[in-house]
Amino acid sequence: MKKFFYNRTLLIIIAIGLFASLIIAGQRYVVESNNMQVDMAVDFRDIADIAAREGVEIDDVLPLLKDAGITSLAIYDSTLERLNRDGKVFALDGSQILSNYQSGTLSNELWRQTIEFGYISPNRVYIVGGDLENYYDTKEALFQRLGTERVKIFSVGGIEVIEVKGSFGDLMKMPLGLSREEMNKTRAAGFMILARPMNFQKCTVENIQFFFDRIKYYPISEIVFDGPEVLGASNFLDTTAENFTKRNLTFGVIEHFTQLKFYPQTGLYYLAQKIGEDHVARLYAIPKDEQPKLLLDAAVNRWSTTDRERNIRINLLRTYTKPLPEMTLLETNLKYFREVHDVLERDGFTFGKAGTFENYYPNVILRVLVIVGVVAAGVLYLSLISRRLNHNPKFQLQLFAVLAILAAAPLVMGAGGKVRLLAAFFSASLFPALAIIWQLDLLRVIQYKIRIQNRVTRLKENLSTFQIVWISAFALLVTGLLSLTGAAYLSGALSDVSYFLEFEIFRGIKLTFVLPLILVAVAFLQRFNIVDEVRKNVPAVQQVKEILDKSITVKAFLALLVVLGAFVVLIARSGHTSGMPVSGVEIKIRAMLEQLFYARPRSKEIFFGHPAFMLAFAAFLKKFPKMICFVLVMAATIGQGSMVETFAHMRTPIFMSFMRGLDGLIPGAIIGAVLIIFLQIFFGRKRDD
Repeated sequence: MKKFFYNRTLLIIIAIGLFASLIIAGQRYVVESNNMQVDMAVDFRDIADIAAREGVEIDDVLPLLKDAGITSLAIYDSTLERLNRDGKVFALDGSQILSNYQSGTLSNELWRQTIEFGYISPNRVYIVGGDLENYYDTKEALFQRLGTERVKIFSVGGIEVIEVKGSFGDLMKMPLGLSREEMNKTRAAGFMILARPMNFQKCTVENIQFFFDRIKYYPISEIVFDGPEVLGASNFLDTTAENFTKRNLTFGVIEHFTQLKFYPQTGLYYLAQKIGEDHVARLYAIPKDEQPKLLLDAAVNRWSTTDRERNIRINLLRTYTKPLPEMTLLETNLKYFREVHDVLERDGFTFGKAGTFENYYPNVILRVLVIVGVVAAGVLYLSLISRRLNHNPKFQLQLFAVLAILAAAPLVMGAGGKVRLLAAFFSASLFPALAIIWQLDLLRVIQYKIRIQNRVTRLKENLSTFQIVWISAFALLVTGLLSLTGAAYLSGALSDVSYFLEFEIFRGIKLTFVLPLILVAVAFLQRFNIVDEVRKNVPAVQQVKEILDKSITVKAFLALLVVLGAFVVLIARSGHTSGMPVSGVEIKIRAMLEQLFYARPRSKEIFFGHPAFMLAFAAFLKKFPKMICFVLVMAATIGQGSMVETFAHMRTPIFMSFMRGLDGLIPGAIIGAVLIIFLQIFFGRKRDD
């Protein structure tokens, strides 16, 4: 048996890099553990609408919200449309006033005289007050947004009237700023304010100052801009940033509905960079079209998963519009809010102003050691697939030195973003492959020693079913822990606040799903001949050529199509976003796993990869044909790679990713053990027959 040697110097360098990765992992754990405060917010207007439907006063509802765990009320810009509907101000279309005059339905003599003196124009909008506070808010906002050229004031019988040039429909929907009335009620009830302003059209410095002056004396929890732009985009973002910094405000960014990065807003990234990412929090709201379809329990569990797994710290809860049986609409929503609060409290969260991450970036030396360790792993892999390189340790170290200097130099010079991404990519690919390859070499040694010690007794006759299960399960655990070395490296390469908040993301997850399979396949073919087991040391390229030259049956071709189809599905289902919908059955299985485990194991580990690893190990021990062993090893590699890929979702806390990997090992081993026992019984009966 020709043996592959593992370069001890490279192994020591990898161990040093792992130590640095674990230090970064510990620092990351502390940073994430210190950010466990969630702001539970609900839209003020949604609550006002519920109060109106229930026939109760909003002032009587707000204390109930506080008891249910709500900490902030979201307040948006008011509009003439809403103010008009609520009777706060009255907006009249000039053409409609003239129409009423001509038809004889305009009975107010003062308005008739105003028309007769030519003060009413058909292409103007006229606004009069219903509520004094809201009227003055509206007048102030109109001057800010439209200027004195489009806004005029005159009186009708001692009543002040605002005349505005513009389309009635457009003006009715134009944002007018946060309502002082709503903010006053919110503050009086003891809530903080989640401010949701829209940007001004042709925004000026004065417009920005107008907004910040309006909120100056109110308890603002966070500012989350509404619409496609942040305030001040694109010319005056520095002014907005200065106000954020001066008032120590938190900037909320809205998670995209795909759960990848953010809802696109012009100026978002620039503003976050200017105010500092340690003043940024992520907001999530269940999509409007999805909320009514979710059962209340499912919505509650959604928030638990969201906050724990995606670093969401602003929960904007939408209200249900239909009551539960034997409950009022208000009681239904209070129950919803209370249960979300309770489940988050159980998960260890506290409540108040949204928590933010400290401005964390690991020490450069630690990061360099991580990068160098990845380079060592790459050279080690090359030595394990090339016999010539494997027997030339001096050249291995020379190659390592050159590559390590090239990789570390950008980091030392204060850059290295792309190098870090490459290091993370290779960490996710190399270490699962190395873990599998080490097991393959171990199996070769075991089989060789047994064959030398006893040429008559075969291994498959020596081991009981229990021994096979125990050995396979132990090998799975060891291999899983070795694969998690890659997870530590991946995390060490990328960990910083930009990745935690998802301003930066790891791209190429689907490729890291495929590459370990290629790496392991090459190594497997370098060690075993899957075409003709009698011949030894047939090069991998030669084996591939022989496989391609073979003719196959239609049955084998159809089986191959099924395998390829399953592979495509697995790839499509990997990554930050799923390329394929999830079936209802799998959704139920996921929900069950979420209840059973600290972190739900990934399906391709628990139901596919880990059982395949157990079967692959058993197949080697029972001397199955190498082609069968090869297929099982490929499936096992998927499970190991998936464990590491979990850590590529940097927004997920590192402890949860670690527990997700461990939680998948035990049930995966149990499923694998059941399959081994079943196959032992099946083949035992077949021999008896």
